[in-house]
Amino acid sequence: MKKALITGASRGIGRAIAEKLQNEYELYLICRQNTDMMADLPGRHYTGDVSDHSFVSEVFKDIQSLDLLINSAGISHFGLIQDMTPSEWDTMIGTCLTSVYNTVNHAVPLMVRAGSGRIINISSMWGISGASYETAYSAAKGGVNTFTRALAKELAPSGIAVNAIAPGVVDTDMNKHLSDDEMKELISQIPAGRICSPEEVALAVYHLSEMPVYLTGQVITMDGGLL
Repeated sequence: MKKALITGASRGIGRAIAEKLQNEYELYLICRQNTDMMADLPGRHYTGDVSDHSFVSEVFKDIQSLDLLINSAGISHFGLIQDMTPSEWDTMIGTCLTSVYNTVNHAVPLMVRAGSGRIINISSMWGISGASYETAYSAAKGGVNTFTRALAKELAPSGIAVNAIAPGVVDTDMNKHLSDDEMKELISQIPAGRICSPEEVALAVYHLSEMPVYLTGQVITMDGGLL
């Protein structure tokens, strides 16, 4: 059976991806603290901070080969940049961007050795356009996008595809800070007339994982036509 590692797997998009892949992959699932929320999912479960390189190193001691890496770990921060503390900035960049380096740093040697593999990063449309009051998040996801494009060029000769999906507004806890009126106003701007479900993103990830490796270096925006 093929093997997949998913970060941020306890809820939201990461959880939906794990559910979608569970019958076709041996899963390695990472979450920061909600281990109990993964209890019903098959595979090996790990609890820790993916921005910590030493923690990710421990996880990869159990992984001898890897077919699919999905970086879905992420957090949000809503507010003015001048009100953001250095610690909050570091946590944002660590969780959303450094974590991608940490998993890729360990996964790439396994994939290069096998001459195959796929890496899919979950980004955001705000990493493309930027969002007011979400400067740090936008910066982190923008980093994920350029990381994806650059790494794709680096790994294409080895038969490894690297892509990202950049969702728009998704029905997850990350958007719970929005009031009903704010959500209605946001939805009114989306041509599709609704927000996206985690399951829709998971379906996109699944199909992308099945595409030929010649499809690489792409950041696929999935925002209902908003941008």
